[in-house]
Amino acid sequence: MNAVSVTATIAPGRRQLVNVRRQLLLTAKWRVLWLLVLFAAIAACALLRILLLGVLQPASSSQSMADALLPARGDIVDRNGIPLARAFPAYSLWFNPKAMGDGGPALVKSPAEVAAALVRIFPGEDPARLAARLASGEAGYLKRRILPEEANRVHALGEPALESPFETERLYPQGSMAAHVLGFVAADGHGRVGMEQVYDQRLTDPLSRSTPAMLSLDLRVQGALEDELERGIRDTAAIGAAGIVLDVDSGEVLALVSLPSFNPNLIDSAGAANIFNRFTNQVYELGSTFKPITIAAAIDAGVVTDLSRRYPSGHPLKVGDREIHDSHNLGPSLNIPEALIHSSNIVTAQVADELGGVRLNATMRSLGMNERPYIELPARGFPLWPTGEWSRITTMTVSFGHGIAVTPLHLASAYAALVNGGVWRPATLEKLGPGMAPAGRRVFKASTSARMRQLLRMIVVDGTGRKANAAGFRVGGKTGSAEKPSGPGGYSRSSLVATFAAAFPMDRPRYVVIVMLDEPKGTTATSGQRTAAWNTAPIVGRVVPRIGPLLGIMPDDSRDIDISDLSPLVGKGGGE
Repeated sequence: MNAVSVTATIAPGRRQLVNVRRQLLLTAKWRVLWLLVLFAAIAACALLRILLLGVLQPASSSQSMADALLPARGDIVDRNGIPLARAFPAYSLWFNPKAMGDGGPALVKSPAEVAAALVRIFPGEDPARLAARLASGEAGYLKRRILPEEANRVHALGEPALESPFETERLYPQGSMAAHVLGFVAADGHGRVGMEQVYDQRLTDPLSRSTPAMLSLDLRVQGALEDELERGIRDTAAIGAAGIVLDVDSGEVLALVSLPSFNPNLIDSAGAANIFNRFTNQVYELGSTFKPITIAAAIDAGVVTDLSRRYPSGHPLKVGDREIHDSHNLGPSLNIPEALIHSSNIVTAQVADELGGVRLNATMRSLGMNERPYIELPARGFPLWPTGEWSRITTMTVSFGHGIAVTPLHLASAYAALVNGGVWRPATLEKLGPGMAPAGRRVFKASTSARMRQLLRMIVVDGTGRKANAAGFRVGGKTGSAEKPSGPGGYSRSSLVATFAAAFPMDRPRYVVIVMLDEPKGTTATSGQRTAAWNTAPIVGRVVPRIGPLLGIMPDDSRDIDISDLSPLVGKGGGE
């Protein structure tokens, strides 16, 4: 066979191989094309589904999906993100007397037997109360927040009427801490009393409840203030106490306390009796803590220009048929620094008399003393404000904190203006970002505020506030011990409200601290004394060193506000 015949024989086979390869390539291309079509169809279906869910689906369905993914109620946290209130799922014990039908018995066993079995599961419960509750035939909760193993043991009792629904509960991880700020959530799912009530819509709205509500409170500061006020109640057998730590430049509340407190996790009869907020809702005559406000108003108005001027103080001040006394004889005369250091009603009244009722009234109004205090809480007391044109005696008594009753929160905001350069701002329980502090309104000149910082520091260094003088923290402040009103126009000599209004550090004030004891007694811990110099000033003296470092203020004995121009004016005198 020659070469030509070989070529002719092989050529058809190669052509067949080429055709097979072309067919395979064509088949592969079609397969790829069908895969692309399939993926495109899947993508189109996914996009269509997203469109239906996100745009065309009814709003109620979208909301139900959000409800399923979010907690039933949003969290409340302090300024550092520490949880104060949050929602969590838990079992409850519910009594359903119709579980076996309307005509059937409520329980398989007797109420007493079932109650005894429940007490074996929950040892703290009262068997008589449970038996009576079961015998009543009324549906309702027998116990909230039970453990899963407890729910299993209840189920094992074989009583269909004892149900264990899985529900969302409100938990306050810190117990009674800051209870009057937080409030609680009632059985209907809505907030009551505190920020739970204020934020009720926000905490339940699916669009906002995913973000915690952040308060201005610092839980560390709150704990320190509560601890020291509880100690103050124990030391003095007082019926109650209240206090605040307030940022003087922004109005943010770092701590707010009213004692006795309650546990928002369980509102029983004892807790319900303590829900009233003494700091924002109760008004008091706060006594001598008003004296620096009066002196500041007189300095601002040009009535007091010479602090060395001496005012007679050796005898009661007669005004018509009334007399104004000091706690004891402070000497024949006093100047302004001495009058504040030794807390003279007589001298303060004379200054107020020269200032006049119109101007003192205007200052008090500028400080918000004639209206409810500014804060988000719903419980805000209305002051007992002297109506009409202030008479001479009204002006004098108001000047040292009598004849006018305000909440301790009024006093805290006033002292912030007294030391921060003269600007009053509303208090707030919401954390403010940089530059978000309200502008406020000017009440005192900056120069007046600077002078008051000196005078308040002198009161703690040399006067009635000496027991508040925490080393290195440059505390300034004023005591106030006022008898509580008793009957028309009268006062109870056995019942006092003792208050210390303070700020620190006085060379650059950052925080106001107000502490108040309601009806303190003279005890061994206070050397038998009931006045603020002996009971509330020491509380401030203990609180400030505890909270100062937490707030970035370290003790420094090498610095202080300069009071060298006032020191020569101060002679010897008594205490409050």
